[in-house]
This record gives sequence, C-alpha cells and structure tokens, in this order.
Amino acid sequence: MIIVLQLVLYCLLFFMLVKCAARDNGLNCLYFYSDEYQQEAKKRGFVDDLDAVKKKGKRFMIPFCIVMLIVLILIIAVWNHVTDFKTAYIQTVIFLVVMNWFDGIMIDRIWVGHSKIWRIEGMEGVPYVKSWKTIFTRRGLGTLLYLIIALAVAGIIVLVGNLI
Repeated sequence: MIIVLQLVLYCLLFFMLVKCAARDNGLNCLYFYSDEYQQEAKKRGFVDDLDAVKKKGKRFMIPFCIVMLIVLILIIAVWNHVTDFKTAYIQTVIFLVVMNWFDGIMIDRIWVGHSKIWRIEGMEGVPYVKSWKTIFTRRGLGTLLYLIIALAVAGIIVLVGNLI
C-alpha cells in the first residue's frame, strides 16, 4: 500500500513542477505544444523566435528530469530500503511506467484538454490536445524505453541503497 502513496506523491511532484513552469498561462510552456502549434503561434505573433522556445524547453526539461530521477532514487533506495537489483528494477519500472501514463492521460489529455491554463487566447481553432492515438502510441513506446532505462536506474539505486 505504501507504494501507491509513493506513486501518488511522485505524480503529484510531476504535476506541481509542470504547474510551476506553466504558472497560469500556456505560453510559458509553449515548448510542450506540437511544432505545428508553435509555428502557428509564431505566425500569429505570440513568439518571435522558436529557437528561444526550444532553449526554454531545455532549461526546464533538464532540471525537471534530474529532479524526477533523484526523487525516484531516494524513494526506492532510502524510503523503501531497496538494495537488491531485482526489487530496484521492478520498483523503478513501476514508477517510470506509471509516470509515463500519468503524463499522457492525466496531463496531456485531461488537464491540458480541460484547463483554461493551456488554452491560449488568440490561438482558437488550432488543435493543441494530443489525440488518443498519439498518446497510446507514444506512451506505448515510452513504456518500452523505460524498461531499458530502468536497468541503469536500478543499478544506481542498488549503489545508493548499499551506501546508506
């Protein structure tokens, strides 16, 4: 049962980091939108330099990924006291896959699709919510990728777990 609480807290952290980046306007996170949407935003005068948008995205995503990785390692190695590779791998896969699908369904479809934060005034008529097909395709591929990434993360968790 504790793992369910940890998953909820982990996804809440994910949500809060994105919310802090977006604040109350989707323009603050234009880098999350599709390239076509960004191009249209440039045409409509919302942004001058799409390279600056991409750089802003990197300035968010790099620390975001580092924070999410460190928190994941701390949850599994410190909170759960995991020191063996198999358990570390299984828990890592669970966290990464749940986060992946949480992002696709709860963030990309539900929050973005129903919150005024993500509707950019003046961009009416331009679709910005990902289709279910896109979500299932990308999240399915992401799940496969996370099965591989979890191997490295589990190794780090075992190292950290054995140090403490």
